[in-house]
Amino acid sequence: MSALLSSPSRVYRIVATAEAVTWAGLLSGMFLKYVTKTTELGVSIFGMLHGIVFITYCVTTIVIAIDQRWSLGRLVAGLASSIPPFLTLWFERFAERRGLLALAWRLIDESPTRPLERPLAWLLRNPVRGLAAGLASVAALTVVALIAGPPVG
Repeated sequence: MSALLSSPSRVYRIVATAEAVTWAGLLSGMFLKYVTKTTELGVSIFGMLHGIVFITYCVTTIVIAIDQRWSLGRLVAGLASSIPPFLTLWFERFAERRGLLALAWRLIDESPTRPLERPLAWLLRNPVRGLAAGLASVAALTVVALIAGPPVG
């Protein structure tokens, strides 16, 4: 597990790819539901899965933006890339080419200097607790999204 989480670059590639894959599943499910009118199963399965991965991508983007000291504009661009289908793949490659995704977590070795860096540094230095906090965040945000209800349209 630690190899999967070993660097911002690796984590972002995995999560951005997962977000694009679930988009493909959801779009396929929507095609079957609305165009061929054959089944709603794809939307039922991939709708929920995509929602969870979408939230995971957003949380991951925020964590990496704090660790890598992205500008607010880059953070907003990263978050916005989760909305159009497959744009997370482009943004991940853009971030990699621009040197926005390091091979190591900065806050594991470097002392935090900004308020949001302090708790993140602690979570990164305690990976089991950090992963648990990340999963709990995604779960809590998923519950909030479920309570709010599905997108209208």
